[in-house]
Amino acid sequence: MANITLKNVIKRFENIETIHGIDLQLNDGEFVVFVGPSGCGKSTLLRLIAGLEDITEGRIEIGDKNMNNVAPANRGVAMVFQSYALYPHMTVRENMSFGMQMRGESKENINARIEKASSILQLDELLNRKPRQLSGGQRQRVAIGRAIVREPEVFLFDEPLSNLDAELRVDMRVQIAKLHNKLKATMIYVTHDQVEAMTLADKIVVLRAGNIEQVGSPMDLYHNPNNEFVAGFIGSPKMNFLPASVKAINPNNEIIMSFNGQDASFHNESESSAVTIGDTVTLGFRPEHLHVANRESDILFDVEVDVAEHLGGVSYLYCNFKKSNITIEISGENLVTSGDKLHIGIKHEDCYLFDKKGISLLKRALPSR
Repeated sequence: MANITLKNVIKRFENIETIHGIDLQLNDGEFVVFVGPSGCGKSTLLRLIAGLEDITEGRIEIGDKNMNNVAPANRGVAMVFQSYALYPHMTVRENMSFGMQMRGESKENINARIEKASSILQLDELLNRKPRQLSGGQRQRVAIGRAIVREPEVFLFDEPLSNLDAELRVDMRVQIAKLHNKLKATMIYVTHDQVEAMTLADKIVVLRAGNIEQVGSPMDLYHNPNNEFVAGFIGSPKMNFLPASVKAINPNNEIIMSFNGQDASFHNESESSAVTIGDTVTLGFRPEHLHVANRESDILFDVEVDVAEHLGGVSYLYCNFKKSNITIEISGENLVTSGDKLHIGIKHEDCYLFDKKGISLLKRALPSR
């Protein structure tokens, strides 16, 4: 079993603490993505699991075994880096077999593992080439193949697609997803790209400044972010945020919010937040939930289009509302142009509400299959 447990894990570099008491449970066979802005600690956390950095305090378990004092080579993990880290003078076959040769494994076993990995990653025709003869995507597949032949319990990916162009990133995302479906191994994947997180993960761990902000499935985080930071980080384009005020609070904890001269009522479902009359709150809504000139909307307001991006099937409108920026996603058939003025709206059920500390006040049911 390759379940992974982190118990109060702390990392300090000299006197600077970068990981602040992380508790986390990752289950066998899960595809887990660590996501967050640059400098949030996601790569450091991955390196602590790999054993490439020593933890300052706490405990890391892999397969229910304490790994605190276990060397990286003996942890049953294989790591794929963003830089590929291939030996330039070796062929693909030699790169993939080098680690096994150093461990003294038999030629028959080495060839069998290379054949299996090459078949999975479609590298058969590339085995005699050297890295300089390969594209970026092919080099990354070789780096992944080198990890596969080790037959690890856990695969660790440290921003493996960051050096690829947009088209190759999409292709490699699909290849990594297929790999997980075939191997059923535990995989931890680090990225700052929330699109990669949403498309690949069974479980997402959102990090900020060395702390975990929220853990859950992609749809959990998309529909029920714990706070404004997670709401703004998960979803592409990002969520829109506008200020509103608390006009009244009914006895059943119903908040009457005032926005742009309109009142809207929401039930405060947060157990950790108490709002009061006069508080400034933040109204959130996703670009895809805004409707142009829709009379069925509950909250209506007018915007002016600054920039219109027409991508074919979909268009993104970057608009101005009282000196705030708003992004709207509409059908590509709607040929809105820069300078157009639009009457837009949002339904109550598609709104998010956050208190002055950024804590989410609403909960919503996940879509059924």
